[in-house]
Amino acid sequence: MDRFVPREKMSKKARRALDRERRVSWSFSPVTRKAESKKRYDRKRLSRPDQDSGAA
Repeated sequence: MDRFVPREKMSKKARRALDRERRVSWSFSPVTRKAESKKRYDRKRLSRPDQDSGAA
C-alpha cells in the first residue's frame, strides 16, 4: 500500500498524473470555460466608441 503524500509535496510529474486521472470524468474542458480578462488587450473588442461619430 502506498503512503499518503500531500499534493504540495508531490513532484510535478506525479501531480500531473493525478490530475489526469481525475479529469477523465469531466464532461467539459476547463480550458474552453475560462473567462477572458477585461484588463487584457483584445484587438477585436472596441475599447471605446468612435469619437467622430457623435454629435458635434
